[in-house]
Amino acid sequence: MDYIKQAFYAKHDAWRYIVGILLVIVAWQFIGAIPLLIALVMAVFKQGGDLNNTPSDIAGLTNLLGQNNFLLLMLISFVIGLIGLLLVVKYLHKQSFKSLTTARAKVDWKRILFAFFFWGIISSAMVILDYKLAPEDYVWNFDLQKFLVLAVIGIVLLPFQTSFEEYLFRGYLMQGIGVMAKNRWLPLVITSVIFGVMHIANPEVEKLGYVIMVYYIGTGFFLGIITLMDEGMELALGFHAANNLFTALLVTADWTALQTDSILKDISEPGEMALGEIFVPVFIIFPILLFIFSKMYKWNNWNDRLFGKVEAPELDITTQIGNETNI
Repeated sequence: MDYIKQAFYAKHDAWRYIVGILLVIVAWQFIGAIPLLIALVMAVFKQGGDLNNTPSDIAGLTNLLGQNNFLLLMLISFVIGLIGLLLVVKYLHKQSFKSLTTARAKVDWKRILFAFFFWGIISSAMVILDYKLAPEDYVWNFDLQKFLVLAVIGIVLLPFQTSFEEYLFRGYLMQGIGVMAKNRWLPLVITSVIFGVMHIANPEVEKLGYVIMVYYIGTGFFLGIITLMDEGMELALGFHAANNLFTALLVTADWTALQTDSILKDISEPGEMALGEIFVPVFIIFPILLFIFSKMYKWNNWNDRLFGKVEAPELDITTQIGNETNI
């Protein structure tokens, strides 16, 4: 079964995807932001401040609320966004959770866990290696009580944030654009670019410049490629969760989007080294990972899976009824 083709078995009118995206944005950016707004107002009044001077940048927000509190409130918005997305898929598109996730008979949790621990170990090893090679670039930031709180928040809620992004881009939009464009390359390009642009407000962009978009868009392409080649999102779900969770636990910096009570704090001034951290993953590490995954899962026919046509299957009445009841 073709992963993108599964959307043909659901209600896939263009207007449903337009309405669906709007509903998801409302759930994520407006309803999901309510707890953070309430906490901000309470914190400002508690300090006897003026609401007009409420900070809007991540550094100011974490100083006002505390790093763990801000992280918790920020992640809640992604939980609400994910719930909104799944409700849209179920009730607006009459599509099953399984068919949004994978083309396999059932979700392959072994793939998710393998990608999670595989990339978690590799990314952690790279942080430790950099710390050993350049210890002057880091300070020990470990506070047991704060770290334990961070660990609980991260383990419980960060997978919701990464899963929301994966289900939105590599799932909902990948399938939706694919069935409308009737090819595989256009949804890959569009979702990867939008995924990258979504991060344009991150403080890293202000610090490093727009060159960092190479990393964000490149990561989008990597996640999109493994989804299309593997005919499912499992590897992307595991990789993305590990990338954010292990980073949040191990290292933070004053100029990153994830400012946490991590073990280490990077105090180096971004420069040529940071540029290497942008280009090396995209042009060296990700291709190596694609090679490893392709050998493990016996991927073939790359041209068709990445650039081939997406043709609507012949749907009979029995198939349509069965699909609508398989929610």
